[in-house]
Amino acid sequence: MGKNKEIGIKGESIALEYLLGKGYTVLEKNYTFRRLEIDLIAKSGDILVFVEVKTRRTKDFGYPDEAVDARKIDHILDCADHYLFQNQWQGDIRFDIISIIMEPFSIEHIEDAFY
Repeated sequence: MGKNKEIGIKGESIALEYLLGKGYTVLEKNYTFRRLEIDLIAKSGDILVFVEVKTRRTKDFGYPDEAVDARKIDHILDCADHYLFQNQWQGDIRFDIISIIMEPFSIEHIEDAFY
């Protein structure tokens, strides 16, 4: 397994624990539809939250959330549409990004990051 993949897996684990600590209920981890993926799907109260986790070792090459470009957003939206249809969800939804830098450690939770 490559270093970037290891950092990504570690970041997703940190994000999961972070959300649980904030009282979220995590419903899915690495939800896939075709070749698309959503890192975490959780509930915050009555809101269904789709979470993209971005992790970098340092901020030398920019902040992790900057990597969520229009193409990535389209993929997340397509995957979320499938989840919503499959689960017949009729309530409110939100798209968040959790941005993690490992050295020095920082975590930023960006709510309503896009739609």
